[in-house]
Amino acid sequence: MTTPPPLLGMTTSIPVEVVLAAGMIPTDLNNRFINHPQPHELTRQAEELGLPRTLCAWIKGMYAWCLRHPEMETVVAVTQGDCSNTHALAELLSHHGRRVLFFEYPHDRDRTALINQVQRLANDLGADLALAEDWRRRLLPLRGQLAILDELTWRTGQVSGAENQLWLVGSSDFDGDPDDYARRLGDFLERAVQRPQAHGGPRIGVLGVPPIFDDLAQSVEAAGGAVVFNEIPRQFAMPPDPAPRSLIEQYLAYTYPYDVWGRIADIQRQARLRRLDGLIHYTQAFCYRQMQDVLIKKMIELPVLTLEGDAVGPVDGRTRVRIEAFVEMLS
Repeated sequence: MTTPPPLLGMTTSIPVEVVLAAGMIPTDLNNRFINHPQPHELTRQAEELGLPRTLCAWIKGMYAWCLRHPEMETVVAVTQGDCSNTHALAELLSHHGRRVLFFEYPHDRDRTALINQVQRLANDLGADLALAEDWRRRLLPLRGQLAILDELTWRTGQVSGAENQLWLVGSSDFDGDPDDYARRLGDFLERAVQRPQAHGGPRIGVLGVPPIFDDLAQSVEAAGGAVVFNEIPRQFAMPPDPAPRSLIEQYLAYTYPYDVWGRIADIQRQARLRRLDGLIHYTQAFCYRQMQDVLIKKMIELPVLTLEGDAVGPVDGRTRVRIEAFVEMLS
């Protein structure tokens, strides 16, 4: 009987091509948490084990999910470029016997520093970087499919904002199986292009980390708007436009883990391209990125509605009223 490849947990997106080159199954712990049948039970379990209520729900959910899955023996903790709480999460998982590796995106987007980090990751996983480059080229058509899906959202409206987010967020680890993911995505696109084009109300972009609300885009659409840009999920997909010349080029172009200026420049470009009428900036409770809301509002000349989320679940009544008022104002 063939032994399945080992799982590799990731606290956020890392160079997945290196993971695949190592013969491991990439597993984004955020996706496993939020797609769990009862994600709120995971956060409750983490609190019962001593984690404070005033801690990001994503961290609590990832921690509890790992404890329920002992087969997740190795985890890569991204300790620069994502959440500062990851440092303590790594310590907790190490205490529970997990092998914890570390990856750091250089805040200033320094090429040499990133090269060193990718090489270190390859060494830790026993991966050949030449094979990782082969995986990068192999994944380019799949990333191109995701770019087509994105265009069907903002150009024609044949893919909803919620569907857009679901597929793009899933591209952080391709659900652990790029080939199966590509097949399912291809089937979805074949159906989507048969739909009538939709031209809804105000065109809205959603900025920030993927919302912990499970129906934000649906709430915008119910209010008469259309989500035609999901900033960070699109970054996870790394659309090949233009096609990167190397793995390092691809991850230098990835805006999420670096300073806010690259993000703002990308948002400005996409706002013009997609003819956005307004922006919703989602911020996770207890996250340092909330402070970046000040700069986003100062530097992007569009109306911005800032929303804060904490617990897993649907948009609450107060937030829904704010969304409805925002869409009405844009109308």
